[in-house]
Amino acid sequence: MKYEQEIVINKPRKEVVEKFSNPENMKHWQRGFIFIKPINGKDGEVGSQSLLKYDMGRQKVEMTETIIKNNLPDEFSATYEAKGVYNYQINRFSPTLENNTLWKTDNEFRFSGFMKIFGWIMPGMFKKQSKVYMEDFKAFVEKGTSVLDKPA
Repeated sequence: MKYEQEIVINKPRKEVVEKFSNPENMKHWQRGFIFIKPINGKDGEVGSQSLLKYDMGRQKVEMTETIIKNNLPDEFSATYEAKGVYNYQINRFSPTLENNTLWKTDNEFRFSGFMKIFGWIMPGMFKKQSKVYMEDFKAFVEKGTSVLDKPA
């Protein structure tokens, strides 16, 4: 399954990218985020890997992030692998004429095992989750709003 999404963030690209690239900020815009821990390579470099853990309500999800390309402020690409789910994501940040930032993502999901059925039946759930993360990031950058301050 492949899809694209985009959102305009009413802040300059430099500020947007600084907040995006700081792992300490993930807890403020990724609901359910517990931690990120480097496991291989130098943090932020191509080929490096990190373990990410999320609390998704009834289950905890662990995934491995592998950085494919880190050409910020223009682009950041990585794969995210969890049990039964493989996600390749490209993030692009473009300045607008109004000194805002256009954030575009290209997402490709592949599923195996039980998740293959789940991905086939409910593809909209993955798109919706991506959009929620983007909207929460926009609120964090523009207004300082953290998902930690919102009820679950």
